Amino acid sequence: MALSLLVVSISFYLKEYISPDSDLYATLSLVSVAGVVVMVIAFSLGLGAMPWIIMSEILPINIKGLAGSFATLANWFFSWLVTLTANLLLDWSSEGTFIIYTALCVFTAGFVAIWVPETKGKTLEEIQQFFR
Repeated sequence: MALSLLVVSISFYLKEYISPDSDLYATLSLVSVAGVVVMVIAFSLGLGAMPWIIMSEILPINIKGLAGSFATLANWFFSWLVTLTANLLLDWSSEGTFIIYTALCVFTAGFVAIWVPETKGKTLEEIQQFFR
């Protein structure tokens, strides 16, 4: 996701210095669209399912209902926040917007790598012991 967003950001940056009549301008437009499509695919295959995967693997049964509601609320809230701020940020700076999104993706990848436990082959009790 971060790499595709970085490609989009660079593409928008370069388009500011190129004539709209040139072939390179049109190519950069296609690169921007391709970068966004790759980001959406990467999100769908990875980070998009994260709240439900984490919820189903690490939470005890007695709080799954409440935690599932909270995870869904948080997921939709942040989706709404990105949608709300995207147009405001794009009016400010197209390349800057995608640099911010790139930085957030890198931060999220680091957070997941450091704080989200590996659950493969572990029982629910072993996973819960990790959080104690």
